[in-house]
Amino acid sequence: MKKKMAHKVTLIPGDGIGPEVTGSAVKIIEASGVAIDFEIAEAGETVMKKEGTPLPDYVLESVRKNGTALKGPITTPVGSGFRSVNVALRQALDLYACVRPARLFEGVPSRYEKVDLVIVRENTEDLYAGIEFSKGTPEVKELISKIEELCDKKKKIREDSAISIKPISEFASNRIFKYAFDYAVKNKRKKVTAVHKANIMKATDGLFLECGRKIAGKYPKIAFNDCIVDNLCMQLVKKPENFDVLAAPNLYGDIISDLCAGLVGGLGVAPGANIGDKYAVFEPVHGSAPKYTGMDKVNPAATISSGILMLRHLKEDKAADSIEKALTDVFREGKVLTYDLGGKAKGSEFTEYVISKME
Repeated sequence: MKKKMAHKVTLIPGDGIGPEVTGSAVKIIEASGVAIDFEIAEAGETVMKKEGTPLPDYVLESVRKNGTALKGPITTPVGSGFRSVNVALRQALDLYACVRPARLFEGVPSRYEKVDLVIVRENTEDLYAGIEFSKGTPEVKELISKIEELCDKKKKIREDSAISIKPISEFASNRIFKYAFDYAVKNKRKKVTAVHKANIMKATDGLFLECGRKIAGKYPKIAFNDCIVDNLCMQLVKKPENFDVLAAPNLYGDIISDLCAGLVGGLGVAPGANIGDKYAVFEPVHGSAPKYTGMDKVNPAATISSGILMLRHLKEDKAADSIEKALTDVFREGKVLTYDLGGKAKGSEFTEYVISKME
C-alpha cells in the first residue's frame, strides 16, 4: 500500500502567547496521527527588530509554496508603528474570505443555551484597505480640496482632519457573497444575512447590499435577508439563534466577530480561517496577549479549533473529527478548563487532557 505523503504547512508562531497556543495546536494535530510537515516562518514584532519588517518575504514565499498556514496571533501597535501584519498577509495572498464560526459548546459558560452561526467577512478592502492620509500633510490638504470641489462646496471638511478611504467594489462584494452562499450550501446552512449600513452609506454599503441581493437570486434554496449593523448587534445579543451565516464588509465583520465570540464564551474559543482561491491561513480570533507571555495560562482552544478548520480544508476529516469530539468532551466535563472559562488549568494541562480524550 502506498504511504500517504505528508502535508506541507507553514507555521507562523506569532508574538506574545502565539508560540504557546500554536504549540498546543501542533501537539494535538500530531497526536491525531495525520502526517503534516510544519515549516516555521517567523513574522511579527520580534522579527521586526531583526529584519526591519514584521512580514519578511520568506513568510509569503513559504505560504505560496505550501498553500496552507497555521498562524498564531501577531501584535499590531495602536496608533503608531508598523501596519497590521494580519491585514498585509491577507491582502498579499488575496485571502478574501475571513470565516469565523461562533458555536457554543456544552459546558462553556455563557448567558445563552444555543449559538451556532458563522461570520463570513470580506477581507481585502473597506476601511481596512490602508488608504489613509495623516492630519496636516500636503496630501491630505490636496485631498480635502478635491473632495470639496467634487461636492460643489456643499460638504466641508475641517482642515485638521485625517482621512481614511473606504473602497467597496462590485467585484469583491460579489465574490464574498458567492463564498457565503457556497459555504451555506456545503455546510447545510439555511440562511445568509447581509450586514450593512446602507441607510447612511448609500454608495458603498448600498453597493455591497445590492451585490448581496443579486447573488442571493442564484441560490433559491438558501434564505436571504439583510440587517443594519447596529441593529444586528442588538439582535445578536437578544436572539442569536435567529442568525446563521452573516456576510459582512471588513470592518463590521471584525467587530461582530468579537461580539459573537462573547456569546459563546470569549475569544479563547473563537477560531478563524482566511481563505482565498489559492491559499489559506488559519488563526485564532484573539490577539497576542503579551502580558501573559510565558505564563502557560492562556486557553489554546481557539487555535486548536483553527487547526480543526485547517484539517478539514486539507480533507483530513477523520483527524478533525477526532480532535473536535475530544474538545467537545473536555468542555462538557468541565473538569480541566483554563482561567477564562472558570477553571484553574494551565494551557499545557488543557492540551494534554484533550489528547487523552482523543480516539
